Amino acid sequence: MNPELERELNQLHSQLCAGLADPKRILLLYTLADKPLSVGELVEILSLPQPTISRHLKVLRDRGLVIARREGTSVYYRLADVRILQALNLLRAVLADLLASRATLAQALEGGELPETPAEE
Repeated sequence: MNPELERELNQLHSQLCAGLADPKRILLLYTLADKPLSVGELVEILSLPQPTISRHLKVLRDRGLVIARREGTSVYYRLADVRILQALNLLRAVLADLLASRATLAQALEGGELPETPAEE
């Protein structure tokens, strides 16, 4: 791959991940999974202040994760690409495995024994 193109791709990747770096933004993405919603509807569903919702939606919009559509005085937001939810679900599965592994290690340490490690070849 062209080094300049690879740098740009890495930069975009980093920006997208930064857009996912807040739990409220992840919650917004999951909330938009089924249908487009207005800011007012999101405020009602999530019980968060309107300025907080708007600020996080701006970050998601700037990173291309949601698309805004004005309808009269309301702005409706929808996911730009449903694959972002697949990516979030994959990350959750990885996190679940990490947590399970840590729980196993913690239980072994509490019992005074270390878990077996695979033999080195």
